[in-house]
Parts: sequence; C-alpha cells; structure tokens
Amino acid sequence: MTPSQIFEHAPIGAIIAWSNGAPRPPGRFKNKLSAWERRNNQGRLVRKETTRTLGNYISPPSFTVHEGDIGTRDVVVVRVLRAFSIDSDLTFTILQWPTSGSVRIFDKPDEHAELIHLAADRKEAETWLRAHRYPQAVLDEVLQETTTTGDSEGRVA
Repeated sequence: MTPSQIFEHAPIGAIIAWSNGAPRPPGRFKNKLSAWERRNNQGRLVRKETTRTLGNYISPPSFTVHEGDIGTRDVVVVRVLRAFSIDSDLTFTILQWPTSGSVRIFDKPDEHAELIHLAADRKEAETWLRAHRYPQAVLDEVLQETTTTGDSEGRVA
C-alpha cells in the first residue's frame, strides 16, 4: 500500500509495517543493519495529521507510528515514534486491525490527539487510566465497521 492509502484506510490502533524492499543485511554488519531497520520495521498507528501551514511552508498529510518504548516495564523513559509523510517512498502493509470491542485511549480530545494505549475492553481502559492519570484522556471504542472499513471517525468521551 502507498502511504496515502494507509492515511486514508488504516484505523488508529492498527499495526502497520513499512519497507523499502531492500534485503536484510547480515547481522555482522551492525551499521548497515541499523540503517536497514529504520527503513524496514513495524509499529502501531497512533496519529494522523492533515495538511498544516507553518509560515510559508505547507506540510503534506502525515501519520505517526509508535515503534516501541525505551525503559523498564514500569517506567517508560522514551516513546519511539516515527512520522511518515504521504509522499514517502516506502511501501506499507496493515498487519493487524484493532479488534472490535477494544478501546483506544487518546491523550486529549482535539484533532491532534495521539493514541497512548489500546485496551482490550472498557474495564481495562478505565483501570489503565487510573494507573496512568491522563487528565484529558478520551476513550474511543473500536466498532465492527471500523475494523473492516478502516474508518476512524468519531471519538467518544
């Protein structure tokens, strides 16, 4: 899929993979392998941003993927996020759609909100929120239509 197809069809919370089509280098070449992994990886889709104007610059639509966390199990020091513009030269694939009935937790209620957690159900989402304390968090239940059509409109408070 192209980046614009991911932007249009992949729902927030989906796991997507990206690739430049190059073969994986042998593990003994650490620098080449590290560079290859930056262009060939996977993560969870956490944000979509439409066109923005910054002074004279107009940025194209983009989406952000959460690749992983750095830290211990209980304390996350750094969240590793990667943003892709829809004019990227990489190829994308949707590996996993969010399951119907799961609950997305967004950090705030506006259009620039970012997915901070995907819970299996509402009870787990509320438990997670009590432990992590995001004061402006918004819960959004994944519906069956979202998992099949890719629509991700409408967030429920």
